[in-house]
Amino acid sequence: MTRILIAEDEPGIVSFLEKGLQAAGYTTLAVTDGIDALSLARDEHFDLLLLDLGLPNISGHEVLRRMRSRGDRMPVIILTARTGVDDTVAGLEGGADDYVTKPFRFEELLARVRVRLRDVDTGTSTVLRAGALTLDVHTRRATNGDQFVELTAREFALLETLMRHAGQVMSREQLLSHVWGYDFDPGSNVVDVYVRYLRRKLGDDVVDTVRGMGYRLRV
Repeated sequence: MTRILIAEDEPGIVSFLEKGLQAAGYTTLAVTDGIDALSLARDEHFDLLLLDLGLPNISGHEVLRRMRSRGDRMPVIILTARTGVDDTVAGLEGGADDYVTKPFRFEELLARVRVRLRDVDTGTSTVLRAGALTLDVHTRRATNGDQFVELTAREFALLETLMRHAGQVMSREQLLSHVWGYDFDPGSNVVDVYVRYLRRKLGDDVVDTVRGMGYRLRV
């Protein structure tokens, strides 16, 4: 089982990350302190670290510096609200493998996680299939039967989420969280709008509406 260490001190973001990563099949452990992150990275086995720069006691930059100085090559993806070029350069030159700026969509982060885990995460398929639908998450190519389907980035992310949970009912809140990010508006009808877009392109019988609960990709 692939284990991901989350070092983040904002409870809402921690909950968002853990729910999404666990739904994608990963095991997670979250800490809110730079000292704990550094200790766990040293003493326990993790396959990847999601590292916030603004941690208390020891900053994310310092955690990363100490990890790399002791020879720890675990993949690290930095999470930060800082948008300055200097912060980005400092993180990457300090040994980070990738850099994600808050707010972010979960599907974007998940794609970056999969890239960093590609050599060790053999359990995550890059080609999803459900009935006549095929979705290649790396080439971003979708087909329905033998027909190529052109999708926008958001349509693709929504379809990927539904296909990864094919046959399961996904609530609007879950879909908003996975596709639109942790800062989504729970009162928005954007999920319903994009489900209609998918039905126009893929057929009315591809996505079922489960009244009072949400949507389900028909298997």
